[in-house]
Amino acid sequence: MEYVYSALILHSLGKEINEDAIANVIKAAGAEPDMARIKALVAALSEINIDDAIKSAAFTPAAAAPVTETTKEEKKEEEKKEEKKEEEEEKKEEEAIAGLGALFG
Repeated sequence: MEYVYSALILHSLGKEINEDAIANVIKAAGAEPDMARIKALVAALSEINIDDAIKSAAFTPAAAAPVTETTKEEKKEEEKKEEKKEEEEEKKEEEAIAGLGALFG
């Protein structure tokens, strides 16, 4: 992955994407470059228009939706509903225990 990232860095800077440039980026990051991987990447990228590939990527990053007041209110309402359900369940359990107590008096 770091090899692809180094190629993208070089592309974004307008530099030529070649074996030496990618190796230098990898070395600058503190890793030992694998020349076989670099050669394969350069060969593969020679047939690709990187700008077109970026534009037609399978996904586009989307910003997270901001939390709004309505969202906070909805969460509070959901919490209240859950609390009511828990209280009702506890009440049913208490009634069931009381009913069993009457049987065994």
